[in-house]
Amino acid sequence: MGLLEKIKEKAFNEFIDIIEWLDETQDTIIWRFPRYQNEIKNGAQLIVRESQVAILVDQGQFADVFQPGRYELTTQNIPILATLRGWKYGFNSPFKCEVYFVNTKQFLNLKWGTKNPIMMRDPEFGPIRMRAFGTYCFKIGSDPRNFIKNVAGTDGNFTTEGIQEQLRNFIITKFTDHLAESKIAALDLASNLNEFSVALQNQLGTDFQDLGMELTKFLIENISLPEEVERALDKRTSMGIVGDMGKYTQFQFADALRAGADNPGGGSPAGDAMGMGMGFAMAGQMASQMMNPQQYQQGAVPPPIQQQKLFYVAVNGQQTGPFGISQLQQLLIQGQFSPKSIVWTQGMTAWAEASTVIELAPVLGAVPPPPPPVS
Repeated sequence: MGLLEKIKEKAFNEFIDIIEWLDETQDTIIWRFPRYQNEIKNGAQLIVRESQVAILVDQGQFADVFQPGRYELTTQNIPILATLRGWKYGFNSPFKCEVYFVNTKQFLNLKWGTKNPIMMRDPEFGPIRMRAFGTYCFKIGSDPRNFIKNVAGTDGNFTTEGIQEQLRNFIITKFTDHLAESKIAALDLASNLNEFSVALQNQLGTDFQDLGMELTKFLIENISLPEEVERALDKRTSMGIVGDMGKYTQFQFADALRAGADNPGGGSPAGDAMGMGMGFAMAGQMASQMMNPQQYQQGAVPPPIQQQKLFYVAVNGQQTGPFGISQLQQLLIQGQFSPKSIVWTQGMTAWAEASTVIELAPVLGAVPPPPPPVS
């Protein structure tokens, strides 16, 4: 920059007599008015808009605080500055003074959340890890000088980013302590989010006031469990919706048999469907044992019958099953099993026709003979 340009810049900045701030951002809290060597002309016009406060700082000391309005900077309306200066001749020349604008609006929708899961002892699940997140709103307190002294300092462009990390630490500490002391079960937290939010807002209010701020709103949006715990809860909910596992198993088995009958030449799909029905039956029996272990221990019901012998059946060259005796009887009636069917069970050295297997004689003999020919 040449000498002429420097002279023009100095002259232009010295004789600007309007001091104001038009905030085009959403997150600026404090903004320092830029002035060449901080020189302000005597009689300069200071414009402070609604949701703003202007603070004059002289030689590192707060001089005056201006609320919204229009001011002419003279010795009559800044007596504190005149006292600090101790001038004998008034403001007959430009004086050096820093002007800070403080944004007093509410800063909305600031987010908080747990970086790492919080270890908790739940009365129902025992030790679990939990996450939480939400939003909060704040504004600068009634005396913005406290915020400048405690937080911003001499930063001429201080934004919410400069304080959010510290506020998040306050929130997580108080949230963790409050959640642990409440001893509310994890499944009941959703019905207590509003009460949690109000209680934490009251507790955090003091921490914000110490920084020269006011916490105007605090919300907990969600408290979540780890993914594996949520999956277990989904399974538990599904079991509750199913209701009677025995009837549900019968329905699944009947549906699998129907699919096999509709596709007799399908080979593997029909076998898979029948195998699935058998799997549902076994799952139902295991679920019944898990859901009512005390009944078996206390003798309220007899223990489950010993597992019957299971047979595999070859259908169109594909292995299907295993099937129990009762299932083979149903397949025989539906025409999907016959004495010519190739079967195998544990203990056999090779596959063989069903008619040659002694254990299947009761099954094959239970089918009525074909009707006599019509004469």
